[in-house]
Amino acid sequence: MRLASHIVQIRLAALVAASFAAPALAAPLAVTPDVNDLQAVLDRAADGDEISLQQGTYRGPLRIIHAITLSGTPGAVVAGSGEGSVITIAAPRAVVRGLEIRGSGRSLETMDSGVFVEKSATAAVVEDNKLEDNLFGIYLHGAPEAIARGNRIVGLRQPRISEAGNGVSVWNAPGAKVIDNDFRYGRDGIFAISSRDNLFRGNRFRDLRFAVHNMYSNDGVITNNVSRGNIIGYAMMFSRHFILRDNVSDHDRDRGILFNAADGSDIIGNTVIGGLQPAARWATAENRGTDEGVPPSEPALASVVGGRVGPERCVFIYNTNKNRIDDNWFEGCEIGVQFAAGSEGNDITGNAFVNNASQVKYVGTRHLDWSKNGRGNYWSDNPAFDLDGDGIADTAYRPNDLIDRVLWTAPAAKVLINSPAVQVIRWAQAQFPALLPGGVVDSHPLMAPPARRNLAEAGP
Repeated sequence: MRLASHIVQIRLAALVAASFAAPALAAPLAVTPDVNDLQAVLDRAADGDEISLQQGTYRGPLRIIHAITLSGTPGAVVAGSGEGSVITIAAPRAVVRGLEIRGSGRSLETMDSGVFVEKSATAAVVEDNKLEDNLFGIYLHGAPEAIARGNRIVGLRQPRISEAGNGVSVWNAPGAKVIDNDFRYGRDGIFAISSRDNLFRGNRFRDLRFAVHNMYSNDGVITNNVSRGNIIGYAMMFSRHFILRDNVSDHDRDRGILFNAADGSDIIGNTVIGGLQPAARWATAENRGTDEGVPPSEPALASVVGGRVGPERCVFIYNTNKNRIDDNWFEGCEIGVQFAAGSEGNDITGNAFVNNASQVKYVGTRHLDWSKNGRGNYWSDNPAFDLDGDGIADTAYRPNDLIDRVLWTAPAAKVLINSPAVQVIRWAQAQFPALLPGGVVDSHPLMAPPARRNLAEAGP
């Protein structure tokens, strides 16, 4: 009896020790291109397994239904059939990593993608892949907390941009993150619609329609992204309570930042740069159709007006209310800010308006003071003095006068701009401010610009 009791105690002790031991990590299952049925391998895998594709080409489409990692060694390619999506993720916490993925279908209706992440794939991760020759690069279709990170996404170069898909599409995927990706060609870099609490950080965009297109998506954070040579950098539409912070728009063609019905948000520390641009070589005949230049069909083909390449408007604001627009840098555009009537309650302070042909275009009759608590904005064309040395100009700054308003409504009047009559009118307005029409005024303009927060990422 004593021996039996002793054996039982030893077995119990062994069971207890085993329960506290760390589980052994299974080595990745290496798969070579001669595998007969890769889909069967994925279907037999258990949650937590890693399937490692060795160098070579594997045929899609593939569907991941377990919480596994599908990874690739350098040179591993998953090629689609030209119909549907190449890889579909349906399992929570599944990972697709380190692959070259190409060859999706071309149907916008079925959202054909390099990687399509379904609603059931909560917290799935798509990272460090190269996605090329796909309609959509990555589609986060209702997958909460999904992550697209560190991918290089090259979209289609279609003659009609409406026939191309987006780099990453985010639809109704609360908490999804798009981080540190590189985008080129296609329609939009990141397109978010009907989503919330998303993070778009550290991405790079070029040769697209919009770098970031945010529609009906609230409470997100868009930060530290760089947009170069796109039609529009950041388009924020019908969205509320987001943060747009420390982003760069560098020589985007039409607008650096566009707001349409974007309310209650913080727009802080962004930089929009226009002006002369070395990439004007894109517009030369010898570079068209090459990888270094923009082909004739490309939407980001540089517009050159009077030697200026870059945004016609650094910022366009329409029907946008109760936002905080602080410490941004707007430089070298045809118009610094075009501010449409119907936008109210915005705090616009601490911004730098530098060397724009027209600093502000506001077509409205209301008086708007772009200063708060004794602090306004910096205007590079403001000739004011600061006799008391407090860093605030001694007189208010008005970017527009009656002549500007006439020119906006009757552009043909530009031929009279240097006439004596026009000069007399402008002199009279300067002497008698009561003659000035309604519009933007900065009661406390800054004498020096604030520091540009993201100088290293901006252009010259």
